[in-house]
Amino acid sequence: MITLNKILTILKDDNNFREIIDNGHYQMTYPDFTFSHISYDSREVTKSTLFFAKGASFKKEFLTAAVQEGLPFYIAKKDYQVGIPAIIVNDIKRAMSLIAMAFYDNPQEKLKLLAFTGTKGKTTAAYFAYNILKQSHRPAMLSTMNTTLDGKTFFKSKLTTPESLDLFKMMAQAVDNGMTHLIMEVSSQAYLVKRVYGLTFDVGVFLNISPDHIGPIEHPTFEDYFYHKRLLLKNSRYAVVNSQMDHFALVENQVADQPHDFYGKYSDNQITNSKAFSFDLTGKLAGHYDIQLIGSFNQENAVAAGLACLQLGASPSDIQKGIAQTTVPGRMEVLTQGKGAKVFVDYAHNGDSLEKLLSVVEEHQKGQLVLVLGAPGNKGESRRADFGRVINTHPDLHVILTADDPNNEDPQLISEEIAGHIKRPVDIIVDREQAIQKAMAVTQTKNDAVIIAGKGADAFQIVKGQRADYAGDIEVAKKYL
Repeated sequence: MITLNKILTILKDDNNFREIIDNGHYQMTYPDFTFSHISYDSREVTKSTLFFAKGASFKKEFLTAAVQEGLPFYIAKKDYQVGIPAIIVNDIKRAMSLIAMAFYDNPQEKLKLLAFTGTKGKTTAAYFAYNILKQSHRPAMLSTMNTTLDGKTFFKSKLTTPESLDLFKMMAQAVDNGMTHLIMEVSSQAYLVKRVYGLTFDVGVFLNISPDHIGPIEHPTFEDYFYHKRLLLKNSRYAVVNSQMDHFALVENQVADQPHDFYGKYSDNQITNSKAFSFDLTGKLAGHYDIQLIGSFNQENAVAAGLACLQLGASPSDIQKGIAQTTVPGRMEVLTQGKGAKVFVDYAHNGDSLEKLLSVVEEHQKGQLVLVLGAPGNKGESRRADFGRVINTHPDLHVILTADDPNNEDPQLISEEIAGHIKRPVDIIVDREQAIQKAMAVTQTKNDAVIIAGKGADAFQIVKGQRADYAGDIEVAKKYL
């Protein structure tokens, strides 16, 4: 619960309160009121709900319908004149985050908070951290792949970082479930739209950076994307940073005055004697590590998670065990066809992660390689040219372009746009299952491989804003083994 007076104090302290307007009149004072519910969904209101009118697509009729259900107050950037008091603020998202913190009794103060950001690897690093911390602690995890608030039940989140009202509600549930730590993936969008406004993390990890999420409805430029990524470190008590990342000097300068660890070949925490399923490490976590996920980038993600968890109470033994136990749905999952050819299913969904995926597979498979790939509609449009650039550096790769969450765009046109950046003929098979079936028919020997990139473990296709039925890449591949 939270009172109106408490809400006004929070808003004023954040320099975010303008006025209360009731039926066109400015209210200098107002009787206190207790809210037992907060919401941004007009379909979920009661007579004691504080409602947030947010979003560019918000319509007055949503609020009118809520008033008919007995809504007493709302917070907005303008007065919608619907007959109930409006608390007017400058920034609705800042208001949501700080009020949600207070409404749920500041659950962030009752958990150790670990956050990962980076263009790629966030989910894998989060899984490493979860498996490390669960050795001796009770971690909850918010991940694009799986979320758990009790360590027993898992579900898929719709957003990489939940909206603030949902985030703090989930934190409170984790506290009620007796969890001690919370591991989060924090996207650049989370800072762009203030889903984590006012939140301080115990440890923030910056894995890597490359151009992505640049477009009309995301970040206008790479500079803007990179800036919002770096906000995680500014809002963390302890920083862990990859010394091999692009533009490292800028990040190094940013964290110079806060406690931090660097990892990678330009640091004390270096990977040595790297093999497919093991590596050695120098520095704070010096020792030998077994790992189930192949690829140097996965070893780097494991080191990042290990250094972060060390700050949060994990022992070196916990870290070794956790890394050895970690697998990730949709990340480098491997199947073997009847004639011995391999099938790799991976979430690689931008140019940089695709390059790393192809390079890892090429280390182990020397025969015919077939790539099944698409690009999502209405987001990350710069990826299409990036995919073409990467594919052009792998001239022997057989490429089949297909649908990957086309949303409101035509998947045929998306595939043709990618093909326009590729300097050799490619196949376009829009039906994703048919594309996978064709790829698996091409490979014949144990040296061959099919690489299915983009969707990972997602068992759906996003079409016209809705999740459409799709078995999932791994299940489709199993069907044609």
